[in-house]
Amino acid sequence: SFCAVNPKFVAIIVESGGGGAFIVLPLAKTGRVDKNHPLVTGHTAPVLDIDWCPHNDNVIASASEDTTVMVWQIPDYVPVRNITEPVVTLEGHSKRVSIISWHPTARNVLLSAGCDNLVILWNVGTGEMLLALDDMHTDLIYNVGWNRNGSLLVTTCKDKKVRVIDPRKQQIIAEKTKPHDGTRPIRAIFVADGKIFTTGFSRMSERQLGLWD
Repeated sequence: SFCAVNPKFVAIIVESGGGGAFIVLPLAKTGRVDKNHPLVTGHTAPVLDIDWCPHNDNVIASASEDTTVMVWQIPDYVPVRNITEPVVTLEGHSKRVSIISWHPTARNVLLSAGCDNLVILWNVGTGEMLLALDDMHTDLIYNVGWNRNGSLLVTTCKDKKVRVIDPRKQQIIAEKTKPHDGTRPIRAIFVADGKIFTTGFSRMSERQLGLWD
């Protein structure tokens, strides 16, 4: 996602020459943004995903083409210059990292998924890798979502499968091949009662929605 919002701020990924950056604005800010407004710049390549921490409105994570994930502390006041120092840099992917998602209930647990077909869970407090799910996806991961209490993950992949993964057991507990017949990317999320909602396309490229048990 190119935009992320919480009760205090909106963050938007922006293009900047030679590196990756995003801008953070207070929700109360309206009107034009000054072209010299400070940015959050620490990545050496474009930022691909941003996600606010659900437990602290001043903490945001960013994933980048430079293979790293960074976690940032955003002050309540507007800083005078760019924020360049992350609280922690998470290194473990070998290719660009396109997906990040905070655990919905456990503090300091962050998930990242990269173009190396790898899903990593991090302890942000210590900067260490909690676990790596490395042999579950045979191709590019399109999206990853937690269920409501964070006990399960749902993923979609270029291999046309939707998987439900128990990260504690490091096992795929359910799998659906070709929930939509089309070749375009599929996305999936958990809904409140534990069912899975998917979006995709038919063979004729018509949009489809699916609800799965």
